[in-house]
Amino acid sequence: MANPNDFMTRDIVVDELQARQRSLRLAVVTETFPPEINGVAMTISRFVDGLRARRHDVQLIRPRQTKTDAADQEEVLMRGLPIPRYPHLKMGLPAKNALVHLWSMRRPDVVHIVTEGPLGWSALQAAIKLKLPVTSDFRTNFHAYSGHYGIGWLKKPIFAYLRKFHNRTHCTMVPTESLRRELQQVGFQNLRVVSRGVDTRLFSPTKRDVQLRRSWGATDVTPVALYVGRLASEKNLRTLVAAYEAMRVVRPEIKLVLVGDGPARQELETQIPGVVFAGLQRGEDLARHYASGDIFLFPSITETFGNVTPEAMASGLTVLAYDYAAASQLIRQGESGYLVPYNNTDAFVTSAATIARDWPNAKAIGMAARIVAESLDWERLVSDLEAVFHQAAQTSPAPREILVPHAGNASA
Repeated sequence: MANPNDFMTRDIVVDELQARQRSLRLAVVTETFPPEINGVAMTISRFVDGLRARRHDVQLIRPRQTKTDAADQEEVLMRGLPIPRYPHLKMGLPAKNALVHLWSMRRPDVVHIVTEGPLGWSALQAAIKLKLPVTSDFRTNFHAYSGHYGIGWLKKPIFAYLRKFHNRTHCTMVPTESLRRELQQVGFQNLRVVSRGVDTRLFSPTKRDVQLRRSWGATDVTPVALYVGRLASEKNLRTLVAAYEAMRVVRPEIKLVLVGDGPARQELETQIPGVVFAGLQRGEDLARHYASGDIFLFPSITETFGNVTPEAMASGLTVLAYDYAAASQLIRQGESGYLVPYNNTDAFVTSAATIARDWPNAKAIGMAARIVAESLDWERLVSDLEAVFHQAAQTSPAPREILVPHAGNASA
């Protein structure tokens, strides 16, 4: 029979198991969300789903998109107005008092503000009043857009507002290191890089659709240049048209397919007859359009990231873009895509013609781009975001007890 004292003299090995991080109560305030189609809406949807999968309680606060729009149990719908020139998009109205009331009843650990419009500003003011930690995203170059809509004189005031807005938060998340450096040089503080991923199961070369290509007038071997995004002046579409015309000189059979819609569509239809306007596409249909192209032309100079770049790469397309934002971060020149100096129209057009001239090599580069995209794991990026929120939550002594029972949906 074993002597009980023997156990006291034996070595005891203790495994130090890391404690699981506690779940957080997060309030996410955004003025864009699916079914709206844009990079910010898609990214936020991904992050919200990822955080909920990690058992965080995410309260989504957004404008009501349509009269029939109904909140689920984890949403709060606020009043909104259509954005000029984009009536399908809504801008949230000021709602500080409503948010103070909402968060007084059910205090979040962190308030995360995605957009800097009236609803975002109200959320910032409400969180400060209640002494709640706040984080923010810098996702849209509103100050850069101003020059494309006849209000260039507002660029400095807009930029000053954005700087004031973000510097009042615990930290501001940006998608690339280059953007972090750019903003830091002009006075933005507490910047943190949290990149973006891509769904490589949805966006894949396997979604290539021969029948879709035929509807564009393309055979199996016809080169197809693709653009995905808003048809609007801030996307630098004049350079897109010039690049396409240069490619046609080299390969007259080339097709151009534009996926998206916007205020510039009518002008483009008269300017470049024969171009395929595919309109807005979502989900599997969007994936088929990507994979059925060959080269992705992306001349925009107003991106903070540009989700379309990794989506095109995941689809096996050869990307031509300016050397900044997502393209600069993901593409190695001549290996997984083509980069030209920022806002150098001549270089962009010349490179497009070179790609058309060396078509077999361009196709091989598209396959290399797919391999790069496969490394962009959403799970890792959600983990990075989660770490930021945990750090922010520890900066405030605010109690997290529920003051009244949760009442379910709320609407304003």
